[in-house]
Amino acid sequence: MKVSEILSAKGTEVMTVKPTETVETLAHRLKLARVGALVVSTDGSKPEGIVSERDVVHALSEHGRRALERTVADLMTRRVTTCKPGDRISAIAKVMTVNRIRHVPVVEDGRLIGIVSLGDVVKHRLDEIQLEADVLRDIAIAGG
Repeated sequence: MKVSEILSAKGTEVMTVKPTETVETLAHRLKLARVGALVVSTDGSKPEGIVSERDVVHALSEHGRRALERTVADLMTRRVTTCKPGDRISAIAKVMTVNRIRHVPVVEDGRLIGIVSLGDVVKHRLDEIQLEADVLRDIAIAGG
């Protein structure tokens, strides 16, 4: 199974935030979109970083209310782990686990074309397991 299968099920829309936006704006956008992370991109196409709810919490812990006035660029992770549509889901799951990350932007030809979350990976795996169980049940019923 490949990343492209997750994207075909969930879509390719990716919410981005500009590095110049404030953390307060970021927090509102995360809440409204009901997502845990946004890709940081000036042009909405080329990933420059990633920023998560965890980054916001760390900034608030370190800087208090002043953190809300800081920019996304101040807290974003600049070294973004990305994947390609043809990458195997099992490989991405391993990368997420090893690096303790929950979101991996999908990039093709240097352009952002989607994002895969840990929840997407788990859902896909559960769907696979359910399909396998259904097939085995059908075989058992047919043979019985």
